[in-house]
Amino acid sequence: MKLSDIADNAGSRKKRMRVGRGIGSGKGKTSGRGGKGQTARSGVRIKGFEGGQMPLHRRLPKRGFRNTSFAVKLNETNLGKVQAAIDAGLIDVKSPVDSAAMIKAGLMRRAKGGVKLLGGGELKSKVNFAVYGASKSAIEAVEKAGGSVKILAPKKEVDEEPRGKNKRMALEAAKPKKAKPEAKAEEAKAE
Repeated sequence: MKLSDIADNAGSRKKRMRVGRGIGSGKGKTSGRGGKGQTARSGVRIKGFEGGQMPLHRRLPKRGFRNTSFAVKLNETNLGKVQAAIDAGLIDVKSPVDSAAMIKAGLMRRAKGGVKLLGGGELKSKVNFAVYGASKSAIEAVEKAGGSVKILAPKKEVDEEPRGKNKRMALEAAKPKKAKPEAKAEEAKAE
């Protein structure tokens, strides 16, 4: 086998369409853009325009709720990165490892809302972590190595009573059902 015999798989490289190269090419003159007007030019805003009428996406009501503005933004760090920092002598194993220690070691730039520990990589050292959150695999790996994980995130409060639509449904289910008049008549005959 020689270098000249090596070839790509068929269809792995496709030549780009060269527009405006004559009638015979099939994409000459207007280069597939059709005739004059708005669509012949760049910066076309046709799909949302309804001739000046209020567009459909603005006529429809806004519904729902998105948590993006309230969501806690976290840094994510794998155990493998932490182990690499320990091996390099950037993290002291004797003191608890928190977001400040990780920033100092160069694992992340800033604290944000906290750190979430992920189970990627291997942890050999016994380390005590104090982090906002951790995955199950990360907690298992840390405990297997002899360390511990302290979760700093506040625990979610579970409502004792249902709220909103669920509350209405629970109240309706708890109400005694009214018997139909026909059923009452049959009960009276039976007695």
